[in-house]
Amino acid sequence: MKEYKLDSTSLIGAWYIPKKLCDKIVKKINSSDLLPGMMYREGEQTIVKTAKESFERSVEVDSKDEIFVEYRQTLMDVIRLYCKKYPDMDDNAHFGLGERYNLQKYPVGGGFKVWHCENDFISFNYDRCLVFMTYLNDVEDGGTSFKYQNMNIPAQKGLTVLWPAYWTHTHRGIISHTKEKYIVTGWLNYIEHRQMQIEQGKIQ
Repeated sequence: MKEYKLDSTSLIGAWYIPKKLCDKIVKKINSSDLLPGMMYREGEQTIVKTAKESFERSVEVDSKDEIFVEYRQTLMDVIRLYCKKYPDMDDNAHFGLGERYNLQKYPVGGGFKVWHCENDFISFNYDRCLVFMTYLNDVEDGGTSFKYQNMNIPAQKGLTVLWPAYWTHTHRGIISHTKEKYIVTGWLNYIEHRQMQIEQGKIQ
């Protein structure tokens, strides 16, 4: 699997997955019933287009759809490469896919427009340790900007990026004014901790 070379001190890793798989997922997105992207505001989910403008659907972790089985298997290969690059990850508690992940379609001029991180300890997300994202199409004027790493990653078809979920990797989308952008994105969770939250009724 080809690596997209990044400064190792960024703690961001990126590798390319097969483009044919990306095409299949885009086709799945375009044949799905999509909902406007939501954000958490004061403990509730709401639509805030000035901050996030997208259409999306979620995928169950154990989906039997052959496309998502293939994607999960491919994602596991990327995760193994990330852990090889950053072996201290293996000293953490057991982690893996613990919650639904998202298929997202951003219209021209849309995107996740504000700086944010994926684990802010405010809502249900404090068992997240890593973030993953796969760009499903080439968007020459799109991508993702990382604030403290002073780094932009381009939206290149198949490029799958992993990074820590915390404030250290505050990021936002680079808004395309020429093309729609398709991605898969989600999180790796500390599994036992997430299960404990479910048993305590804190999350579903």
